[in-house]
Amino acid sequence: MDSKTTSIELLIEKFETYAKTTIELTKLTTIAKSADVLSSFLSRIVVSIAVVAFVLFFSFGASFMIGEQLGNVYWGFFIVALFYLLLSLFLYLYRTPWIKTPISDKIITKILKK
Repeated sequence: MDSKTTSIELLIEKFETYAKTTIELTKLTTIAKSADVLSSFLSRIVVSIAVVAFVLFFSFGASFMIGEQLGNVYWGFFIVALFYLLLSLFLYLYRTPWIKTPISDKIITKILKK
């Protein structure tokens, strides 16, 4: 009888060790995947900030240049604003296939990557 009790206790002890190891592995895997997704997201934000700065200064330059060609600076700003309005409308209409789906796919791919 003592042999059976020892065997069961050993089995319970191994199961507890296995459960603790599995929980720890799950925690570490979750942390690693979260860090991967977050670092990817933050690097894209940094690049996006640089692109926004470029577009901002380019827009000012284009506005002044167009306005100078038309004789009034404010006409250049109106034309550039109209361009951005049309671009925004176009992006709004196609936001799901061009923006939402690729971003969702990228996040899912990063999370499921082994």
